[in-house]
Amino acid sequence: MSNNEPDLLNDLIQPARLTAVVDVGANPIDGEPPYKMMLQRRLCTVVGFEPQDAALGELNARKSDLESYYHYVVGNGHKAKLRLCQTPGMTSLLIPDQIALSHFAKFAEWGSVVSEHPVQTRRLDDIAEIRNLDFLKIDVQGSELAVFGSGRQKLKQAVAIQTEVSFLCLYKEQPTFGEIDGELRKQGFVPHTFTAINRRMIAPLSDPSNPYAAMNQLLEADIVYVRNFMRPADMTVEQLKHLAMIAHHCYRSFDLAANCVHQLIARKAIPGHSIHDYMASLPIGAAGAEPRSV
Repeated sequence: MSNNEPDLLNDLIQPARLTAVVDVGANPIDGEPPYKMMLQRRLCTVVGFEPQDAALGELNARKSDLESYYHYVVGNGHKAKLRLCQTPGMTSLLIPDQIALSHFAKFAEWGSVVSEHPVQTRRLDDIAEIRNLDFLKIDVQGSELAVFGSGRQKLKQAVAIQTEVSFLCLYKEQPTFGEIDGELRKQGFVPHTFTAINRRMIAPLSDPSNPYAAMNQLLEADIVYVRNFMRPADMTVEQLKHLAMIAHHCYRSFDLAANCVHQLIARKAIPGHSIHDYMASLPIGAAGAEPRSV
């Protein structure tokens, strides 16, 4: 589908505004963001935060009129030190744990701190540039829990969060997956899907030709949490609409999107035929639907 073609789901459910995406740690080093398709189709806005100058410059150089990026460090609102590491993807407010890193090839080198910079972090709830928040994508190398804790008011509106979680802590005082899971469940979210799982080979075994070689040891993962769809009464009509849009376009979670459409019909927010129109549009293999353009 080209950027100018109509979007069937959007036309069916007609959200009152574009889906509001907030990207904390928007460094494009990790590849295309999950909301890329929505942005290309002008179905969302993006407010992003990136403290690394080079990454922020790249984001601003290629941004559209729907995107805004800021040189903010999002955290708990306290003063801190931003630790720039040899590999930009390991830059963090936390101190890399060299004992943990030494158990995996190249990690001690990648996680070596090359400079430290004092910063004033900003609480998510205090950032005026965030007027709406439907979808939070976050990758801040260990500070995720501080962001969730400082954003409880704004996150009441959110319906989806994609976050990095750690099974083994590579930074000192880094919260574990269990701590993040507990906080997000308390805020009304449930796990939905993993988008990436990062495994590594434990030293001394290594593959000299491939520093990314893996066996079974889990390190990190990117996981998606969504507003608890099993309690639809806790969501507003608009929240259901934005959850449907995010599920469909960002993750191809057509079942979750269809569930939102069903709930919208039950509330008489959209016509009854909408669920049939949506299901008929799904690609082949999705609940036995006929293949059509999505």
